[in-house]
Amino acid sequence: MDSITLKCPVTIKAKVTEQLKKNLAAEIQENIRKADVELQQIEFHAKRMMSEQAKQDAQGLTALRQQIDGETQKRLEFKNHMTEKLKETAKLELGAEISQGTLEQIVTVKVGDDLHTYMNAEILLEDGKVIAFRN
Repeated sequence: MDSITLKCPVTIKAKVTEQLKKNLAAEIQENIRKADVELQQIEFHAKRMMSEQAKQDAQGLTALRQQIDGETQKRLEFKNHMTEKLKETAKLELGAEISQGTLEQIVTVKVGDDLHTYMNAEILLEDGKVIAFRN
């Protein structure tokens, strides 16, 4: 075998611009809004579920309340995380580079190739457009 084909990670980075900050803030605010809607739905359904549980088996009320409180707590923690992320986004400096995740590339590696050059690949974006490839 002279070569092998591999999947290697490619880091996606974005250059911070005013437009990127606006897009990130809008995405985060949408997530906060969705968490608020879910909290309202949980509370709405909780009242009905607690009422039905009380009619069927009052001893199950404590377990049901704990389950509802657990779901509510998850949404509140997510909302707090998003609120912190919104503050961090506002503080991003223009021109800085931030990571936006990873993709995979398929490469053919031969004996003698430096595998690290394939493992450290990056794509730099500016407002969604590719402006550089880095190894």
